Amino acid sequence: MRVLMFGWEFPPHITGGLGTACFGLTQGLAKKNIDVIFVVPKAFGDEDKSFIRLVAAEDIDINLTKIELEEFWRKIHYLEISSNIVPYIDPEEYARLIEKAELEGSSTNESNSKRKFRFSGKYGINLMDEVTRYALIASNLAIHQQFDVIHAHDWLTYPAGTAAKMVSGKPLIVHVHATEFDRSGENINKNVFEIERRGMEVADKVITVSNLTRNIVISKYGIPEEKVITVHNAVDFGSDFEIDEFSKKVPEQIVTFLGRVTFQKGPDYFVEAANKVLKKNQNVRFVMAGSGDMLNRMIRRVAELGIANKFHFTGFLKGNDVNRMFQMSDVYVMPSVSEPFGISPLEAMRSNVPVIISKQSGVAEVLKYAIKIDFWDIDAMADSIYGLLNYRALSNFFIKYGQEEVNSLKWENAADGIKGVYESIIQEKQ
Repeated sequence: MRVLMFGWEFPPHITGGLGTACFGLTQGLAKKNIDVIFVVPKAFGDEDKSFIRLVAAEDIDINLTKIELEEFWRKIHYLEISSNIVPYIDPEEYARLIEKAELEGSSTNESNSKRKFRFSGKYGINLMDEVTRYALIASNLAIHQQFDVIHAHDWLTYPAGTAAKMVSGKPLIVHVHATEFDRSGENINKNVFEIERRGMEVADKVITVSNLTRNIVISKYGIPEEKVITVHNAVDFGSDFEIDEFSKKVPEQIVTFLGRVTFQKGPDYFVEAANKVLKKNQNVRFVMAGSGDMLNRMIRRVAELGIANKFHFTGFLKGNDVNRMFQMSDVYVMPSVSEPFGISPLEAMRSNVPVIISKQSGVAEVLKYAIKIDFWDIDAMADSIYGLLNYRALSNFFIKYGQEEVNSLKWENAADGIKGVYESIIQEKQ
């Protein structure tokens, strides 16, 4: 079986859990003898390509006839309407390219517009532009590649998956790692919501990373229940993972928040809980590892509370730096307001760190040996942190049984679930 898979990032060049999940899933699928063509906007040359064929969209020549281009824009028109910024490859630009080709002597039906597009591979101000260009390249790839099923990860690639389905007729699966309601609460970006909704409607099946997310997809996007399937994420226990033996540079215990410093992740609740803990226990340091639009606000709040000497901001961490941060930690906290799944608690448990997670997270569905609190309950969060720091028997209990529990959450198991969806959808189409 061959899968044409669309993602937006791939390790080591990631900004969060999406790239980590894509890496783990593709590794698991490779072990199930599934051939994956994984497409990203931009490749940097240092990705692990040992188990997949990695294709960079910016390396693909676009060579479509006028008729093919017009058909593409007719089918994908909703994306152009949804964009806040006029895409670089809007119909008017192609009209100019085609007109130029015709002036150079090509016939109307045979005229080609051949070019490559550059991608930043990031989440910058031209994000909608890149999403649109990516969709066009996806349609071109789908014409020339052989595959059985299309798999698109998160809203950024749903238009690409839609375009590939429309030109190939192959079944499409969209994988929901987060929704606009998770990222923005009720103040959603309507353009992003429309892209998500359209992708889910066009898809033959929708995979969600938790039942929490499945309920959002059904209730907020109006997708039929029978179309939505939950496959929980996992954690990588690769052969290169080792628990290093090293000593911390500070004598205090360390409590860590690791994730995007945004509304969705609840960093403000972590800061307030830290302040409560420090009033009772000065032998502790708090670390906020990550970057995001709330970072400056969190720095100011820490200063206002007068706890800056006990609070550290590391910026974004990845790779071995993440492992080292966990291995220095005595407690890990994920106070997410809305977390579709949350891989970071599994990574912390893998490093023998007890975890506190919000009840509003998908990972709470699969973890028994984690302390679960409501994200807004700062008192419960502070009490949980204090208890794990000061009662060694409690901490050891969660470390011991948490390690056993997380060992069973492997990407190969998640890949089994994904493979089952592939096989059922292919069978339905036959």
